[in-house]
Amino acid sequence: MDDATFAKLKDEVAAWVAGPGEEWSEQIEKEGAVAPALVDELRQRGYLSLAAPERLGGRGVGFSRFLLLMELFSRLHASIRMLVHVNNGIWRAIDKYATAQQREEIVIPTVQGRKRIAFTLTEADSGTGADIRTTVRREGDHYLLNGEKHLITFGVSCDYWLLAARLEGTTGHDGTVALLVPNTGLPGAEVIDDSRTMGIAGTDHAILHFHDTPVPVSALVGEEGQGLEVALGGFLLPSRISVAMSCVGLAERAQQLAVDFAKERVTFGKPLAKRQAIQFMLARNYASIKAARELVLVAGKGFEEGRPDAGALSSASKIVAVDMLSQVTDNALQVFGGRGYLKRSTIERVYRDARAQRFEEGSNEVQSLIVARAVLDGTAQYE
Repeated sequence: MDDATFAKLKDEVAAWVAGPGEEWSEQIEKEGAVAPALVDELRQRGYLSLAAPERLGGRGVGFSRFLLLMELFSRLHASIRMLVHVNNGIWRAIDKYATAQQREEIVIPTVQGRKRIAFTLTEADSGTGADIRTTVRREGDHYLLNGEKHLITFGVSCDYWLLAARLEGTTGHDGTVALLVPNTGLPGAEVIDDSRTMGIAGTDHAILHFHDTPVPVSALVGEEGQGLEVALGGFLLPSRISVAMSCVGLAERAQQLAVDFAKERVTFGKPLAKRQAIQFMLARNYASIKAARELVLVAGKGFEEGRPDAGALSSASKIVAVDMLSQVTDNALQVFGGRGYLKRSTIERVYRDARAQRFEEGSNEVQSLIVARAVLDGTAQYE
């Protein structure tokens, strides 16, 4: 995509975000649900297929440029951001490893927004990596799947779960598998809707139980032993950068709300914007947002270029952006005072939605472990 075409696309997205996107945000928050018509609109506008290559039916927006669009979408309701974020990234985990049939029947329709895949890694009693406990054992041309997953975004409404498990009897990375499990009422599969959350109203979340659930061997993505390679490298690394940019976009929205309110709200005869304490809050917010944004863009470039420190940059950008978002939204809510605590106030929604990034795609504690390893083994670079 040339510069002029991308500039036109960015202007189009910005206009949609400021107009119809904000109307949809208000409707989602009011009704607690994402209307099918919104998903249709996102699909028809091509917003669910921005980042995928043209050979998959996508629009071929490079990752660094996609981050600039993600920054815009993230100023809206978190459920809109989540739809755009997940659908523009999940294909990466599968495409490199997919069979021709998987690509034709699952990956391309997902890029087009006609099917939905839920990333299915997290478990209730283990982390999000080599300690997963969900298992499979092969019997003939099927795997029998056993275990539990939780906090699975779109796990109720999806068509497929991109599920990480391990062969019975294996430990660590060895023996892990990635499976495209159809959400079609398979025997032994239980889907529990666990969607009542603090924020991100309208996005469903599932607890999944599996008991000897038969999954065709043809559902295997890649080879046995590549499960975490599919999950962590193909999806999580770039996804963490995208989440970091979502923090930037939402922080920018919080800051703008605070600035506008500070100019309007008058106390003791003058606007809040004239008070030094408020000015200092807004100044610190600006500095924090700007610094985080630059690191996210560096991380995005590192992923595009395949730099050896791309993983460290990904996690570092999320650490900085998440901490920044917490500070900025807290300051913004403080500018509003009691008015910001009212449900009718947009900053109240922004404040709640901002909390999810603290654990989305791994907590900052997990990210710190990743960065620390890179620092200690010399992978992390400072230039």
